Amino acid sequence: MASQVRSSPSAVDGPAEDARDPRVRILSAAGQEFAEHGYEAATVRDICTAAGVNVAAVNYYFGDKRRLYIESVRHAHEERLRQVPQPEWPSDTPPAKKLHEFVATMLERMLGAGQPPWQVRLMMREVLQPTEACRELVEDYIRPHFALLVSILDELAANALSQAELRRVGMSIVGQCFVYRAAGDVVCMLVPQDEIESLHAPKPLADHITHYALAALGVAAPLTAFSSASSLSGRDVVT
Repeated sequence: MASQVRSSPSAVDGPAEDARDPRVRILSAAGQEFAEHGYEAATVRDICTAAGVNVAAVNYYFGDKRRLYIESVRHAHEERLRQVPQPEWPSDTPPAKKLHEFVATMLERMLGAGQPPWQVRLMMREVLQPTEACRELVEDYIRPHFALLVSILDELAANALSQAELRRVGMSIVGQCFVYRAAGDVVCMLVPQDEIESLHAPKPLADHITHYALAALGVAAPLTAFSSASSLSGRDVVT
């Protein structure tokens, strides 16, 4: 599972030109330190050493350690969005396709290999132990993202569910994705290794979670009629 992936620390994980920007170097180094040690244990001196800047640079660019932490969480999230962007859909895109791609994107951001794992670790730490940074993250990024999910579900349900019910369905979808990140090690203990490798990667998980949601909304066949080899094509949707 992605929760077991490790990588070597690097002051900058973004484009090469970012390496010349002291502010970006500080944010990347801070994000890795905060992800590894937490806010209290991480030190400005260690962050500046990793970033290759003078300690005074934190005060110059951010004012204090608290603001540096908030900005490093924001930076980690923005980098993840840049690495795995949300699809752009033509106006005639079927809502089932939108949901599948939305779920696949969310899983790739949480679990995808080949990306700096400290970014997700930092955001996970913030979600599980929220600070002021979490509130800013919710207002600027997570709330609009969740609103998009609810709008897709509303389209699938043909306006038959209340906003409260749609939000609960949305939370169920997010929860199914989140468990593979938050409890990835436990999932690996519960599920045979060959099953982890074949069915618990982002794509097959996206197929399963999407069909699960479509079946719950009554717009796809029950799971008992769904083969792991089938795709989310028109024949799977109840008419």
